[in-house]
Amino acid sequence: MPTPADGEPVTSLNLVDTDPAELPVDAVVIGVHSVAEPEAGRSPLLLASGAESIAAAFDGRLSETLALLGATGAAGEVTKLASLGTVTAPLVVAVGLGPEPTGAAPDAEVLRRAAGSAVRALAGSAGVALSLPLSDDPSGADATRALRAVAEGALLGGYRFVAYKSKPAPGRRDPVETVSVHVPDAGDETMRREVDRAVAVTAAVRQVRDWVNTAPNDLRPPDFADAIAGAATEAGLSVEVLDENALADAGYGGILAVGRGSSAPPRLVRVAYRPQGSAARHVALVGKGITFDSGGVSIKPAQGMWEMKSDMAGAAAVAATMLALAALKPAVAVTAYLPLAENMVSGAAYRPGDVVRMYGGKHVEVLNTDAEGRMILADAIARAAEDEPDYLVETSTLTGGQVVALGKRVAGLMGEPAFLERVKAVGDEVGEPAWPMPLPDDVRKGMESDVADISQVNAGMDRAGHMLQGGVFLSAFVPDGLSWAHIDIAGPSYHAGEPFGYWTKGGTGVPVRTLTALIEDVAANG
Repeated sequence: MPTPADGEPVTSLNLVDTDPAELPVDAVVIGVHSVAEPEAGRSPLLLASGAESIAAAFDGRLSETLALLGATGAAGEVTKLASLGTVTAPLVVAVGLGPEPTGAAPDAEVLRRAAGSAVRALAGSAGVALSLPLSDDPSGADATRALRAVAEGALLGGYRFVAYKSKPAPGRRDPVETVSVHVPDAGDETMRREVDRAVAVTAAVRQVRDWVNTAPNDLRPPDFADAIAGAATEAGLSVEVLDENALADAGYGGILAVGRGSSAPPRLVRVAYRPQGSAARHVALVGKGITFDSGGVSIKPAQGMWEMKSDMAGAAAVAATMLALAALKPAVAVTAYLPLAENMVSGAAYRPGDVVRMYGGKHVEVLNTDAEGRMILADAIARAAEDEPDYLVETSTLTGGQVVALGKRVAGLMGEPAFLERVKAVGDEVGEPAWPMPLPDDVRKGMESDVADISQVNAGMDRAGHMLQGGVFLSAFVPDGLSWAHIDIAGPSYHAGEPFGYWTKGGTGVPVRTLTALIEDVAANG
């Protein structure tokens, strides 16, 4: 399997407190806001906090000059201006932050996207300084939140996957080598810890993107299992990999059924993180790892099927979250279960009408082999529940119904209502929004089987409420009383359009930042 980072440098990040106008960098980035109704003769732009010394070097005419160049202050818009010696950096770059915020600083997600847009636009630069609005209190919550956002955006915005390029594309420029974030006090320990955290978390996000973007012929279940095991072992985590024989001996019928049609046999990877000393809470994470989904006998349409290489994004996100936890060391025990299979068509493939004995003994009537994710996840959830965790979180590219209902950027949430609100709050905080959805009784009733314990889908509803059907099915394998959440990332896990903010084309890394922040929240609050 090629290494996605081959020949592709990774941006480094540091803190500076030198006057931005005097920094010896290739470009200095400032923020600008749009003014909805500027007064007559006044600029339609408002310079954001952090741009004061740069503005002074331009004798107060910087906003007017940027407006003449076409800058509007729209969120994520990048406008470049040659400094002509007015400041040390040869280039001043204004990045739009949208309308002037009503509070003290822009929303964290606005800053995250702005930093990503600016750093991507400055590819080819050796050094870039970001002087974006942060709180004057370097250790305050607003300042750390803003710094986290800027650092994450900067480190992710320049990401690019070039593993299969035999030679550089014409005009391709390497990512920015070093980003310096301007803060009031570069020696502040709180700020320095935020940088360390951003480096660990964005490294995990980049790892997800690398795995998701890898061609499916190079990342079949045994390959993916080896890649996860290697990365986890290197990070100091404990790993167990069950091959097809071990899966059969233990009764993982769902994983085996889905993987039966492929010449590359399935795997179940267990990764465990244990903090030093005692842990008051234990969290189980489960991620769907379908390395390619043809739909099986219920084959998918050919159009766009190539994107099904991303059907393992849930497992990639969970595995990479474990790598982040190994670096951050929260005081929570975390165990991840990653079922990996390839859903293919062959004479050995499982069929509509089959009855599968799942891990734990439940029998499932298969009605659609393209609803394979829930089959492997049910086995993994049942096994994870045996560890008696306090919380169980599962994430998967489970249904196209998530995209129909919530679009490409908002994940679907199902599970125990109180816990869902907690997961939603964390996702909103880190810029990975999700929306709670119901688990209706009528959907469950329509999944009663004449021959088994449960049907895989609600045949009477067809595709209606398909996201809900997936959640209802999974809920049948969660023990009563366990706080759990299912995060459907079918849309947010893969971005097929042009880059924007800190998202580039391909895998996004969602929901690594949500899972990591949730674990930290459990460590802090139980």
